[in-house]
Amino acid sequence: MSEQQDERDYEYIPGGARRKSRGYKGCLAVLVALAVLAGGFWLALDRGKAWVEDRFSGAEDFPGPGSGQVAFEVEQGDTTAQIGRNLKAEGVTASVEAFTEAAASEPKISGVQVGVYPLRKEMKASDVVEVLIDPANLQRYPTVTIPEGLRVTDIVARLAEETEFSEDQWNKALDSPKIGLPDYAQGNPEGYLFPATYEIKPGMKPVDVLKAMVDRWRQAAEDAGLEERAAELGRTPAEVMIIASLVEAEGRGDDMPKIARVIYNRLDGPGDKGGTNGLLQIDATVNYALDRQGIIAVTTDEIESVADSPYNTYKNVGLPPTPIEAPGEDAIEAAANPAEGPWYYYVTVDLKTGETKFAETYDEFLQYKAEYQAYCETSDAC
Repeated sequence: MSEQQDERDYEYIPGGARRKSRGYKGCLAVLVALAVLAGGFWLALDRGKAWVEDRFSGAEDFPGPGSGQVAFEVEQGDTTAQIGRNLKAEGVTASVEAFTEAAASEPKISGVQVGVYPLRKEMKASDVVEVLIDPANLQRYPTVTIPEGLRVTDIVARLAEETEFSEDQWNKALDSPKIGLPDYAQGNPEGYLFPATYEIKPGMKPVDVLKAMVDRWRQAAEDAGLEERAAELGRTPAEVMIIASLVEAEGRGDDMPKIARVIYNRLDGPGDKGGTNGLLQIDATVNYALDRQGIIAVTTDEIESVADSPYNTYKNVGLPPTPIEAPGEDAIEAAANPAEGPWYYYVTVDLKTGETKFAETYDEFLQYKAEYQAYCETSDAC
């Protein structure tokens, strides 16, 4: 006979069957399972606590006031969120959220000016906001203003006059591919140094300033849809830039799109092309050939004196080979988006006010020309 077994050596299974118990080994497995469950519970509790703290205890922020120095730059087009990301990247604030939350309660944040502000490492976000909204904290650097209508030679002279760099240094920088001229400029910067005000920051070299000018031109060209519109107009982007420079030289304000249309009509018009046989007959191009500035009516003798120049649009059909000066935003926009109209002529009848009249026929043009001549008899502006 087998030795009698203690009932405790068996465990009951649902359905009435019995299975030999594993004894203390089974108990150990149960204890391990309970420990695992307990560990998971505390881990979940820990994570839940972190989630709650993240949601309800506020964004991570430094207590301030901070230390060291950070020259922090707000750039054109920066949103509040982008400023926050830049602040965190430079170690000024502890988190993007801390800055955006502090900024949300300050209405003046929308008026933060582009420029450089003196900040510190590990600042309290609300303190950063207070610095940025106060224009008095904006660090000022020397500036150079380039007005519309200057030629490259004039731009270089002004840059040399108002900076520590010589004309030779500026001219050398003009030959650098680093300034970023478009391929269709063929290395000639005439017309592509955009007229605006530029900061000369510490450490900037001539090539950096010139690159900023070309970058600003590129922005204006993109805003006007230069390349897309050139294709629609049946012109190259380079040709549209030449037209923009002519518009800058010849027009003002609301007249610019009309002057652009006159140029296109003379270039593309049917038949006799408005009586000019494809000649633009623009005085500004002759003045460029004469190396003369300003809005000056040219004489027959002056036209003949530069008869061989490719910039003489009284002698050469079509556009001159390059822009003749730096066009501004309005001129680029006008060249890319000319007004609709049948005009082939325009005459500025008042040089002081810039009043310009547009004509479809040569006879009408002669009437306006007589009006201009009468004006010159009583004005010292001619």
